[in-house]
Amino acid sequence: MIDAPWTQRDDLHAMLAAIDPQGDACRYVGGAVRDSLLGIAASDIDIATRLLPENTMRLLDAAGIKAVPTGIAHGTVTAVLPLGSVEITTLRRDIATDGRHAEVAFTDDWREDAARRDFTINALFADPRTLAITDYFGGLGDLAARRVRFIGDASERILEDHLRILRYFRFFARFSGTADAVALKACTTHAARLKALSRERIARELLLMLGSADPAGAAQLMLEAGIWSVILPEMADNALAMLDRLLVRETQVDAKPDSLLRLAALLPGDAAGAEHMASRLRLSKAQRITLAAYVRCWPDNPDARRVAASDQNPQLTPGWLLLRAPDAVFSAEWPRLQGWTVPVFPLAGRDILAMGVSAGPAVARVLAQTRATWVAEGFPDEARVLAIATSLAVKG
Repeated sequence: MIDAPWTQRDDLHAMLAAIDPQGDACRYVGGAVRDSLLGIAASDIDIATRLLPENTMRLLDAAGIKAVPTGIAHGTVTAVLPLGSVEITTLRRDIATDGRHAEVAFTDDWREDAARRDFTINALFADPRTLAITDYFGGLGDLAARRVRFIGDASERILEDHLRILRYFRFFARFSGTADAVALKACTTHAARLKALSRERIARELLLMLGSADPAGAAQLMLEAGIWSVILPEMADNALAMLDRLLVRETQVDAKPDSLLRLAALLPGDAAGAEHMASRLRLSKAQRITLAAYVRCWPDNPDARRVAASDQNPQLTPGWLLLRAPDAVFSAEWPRLQGWTVPVFPLAGRDILAMGVSAGPAVARVLAQTRATWVAEGFPDEARVLAIATSLAVKG
């Protein structure tokens, strides 16, 4: 039985009363059930149902609940509720799979639906009325053991959807204490099949895995299984050592997990290589800019505040310091960045013009040189900055 705040939601109860008045057509399933059993706050609520999607839509509409056909071809309808949307998906069975997509048919058999899911811990159902758990494949035992295990034959599950290889390591990073030998053998055997997946799907799973509390164990297993050579051929030789050092530092300073920073830890200090990887995995422009900032070598200047003030992306300097700075520099400079922001430079182009400098490149040059000196001197007050600029303006 699960006991979590979300199970007491009035809007959820009202919706279920509207679409399942007899209490035999809907069950909670998946992540919300799994996480609640572990005492973890659930982020998304999924409901499995015997109702066909068009009937789900009709009943929601009759109850005045907005229904969005987010994946209706595969049976999924999203109910928009006051306290958060809920996905409702018709029970399914696979007709055909090719490792990337599945052709499904609807069913009314709970076990048949559970059997097509990936891991035993993700195939737990909960009755909305009693909150009692239905477990067809030993998921409760695996959850207690923090073990990630494929349902049925591991190779068959992977051949149905190759992404399950990366999902295995993501869930291992999040939950597992002991690796499942059968699962690891199947992932190793079929690692090359990851090449058939879209780059976006690989990037999403990779970043989710790296964003877990402690991905070090999963990263090591991925190395042993030959996963990294397939999905991240740019990986540095000392990648796992760099990741381990970063994780230790994060713990020391209580830094929040940053999946892009951890990805940068796996790459050489080479902006061109990072850009090639980001392009190959089709990361967003913002993600590419962040990675480019993180892969740089830490400068010889150990003053993190001056480094931040000289950087185009000063908000990324703490992460850059966390990842790339030598130990002594990190220990000394991390505290100096906490709660500190780059001061506002007190001059603008009009101030340089007022000093008699002709409009054009000369103004930008004097302004840039003044700012560089301001940073080098540790951000002196406006009077000193004016003196610096005046001196530069006179010299031409």
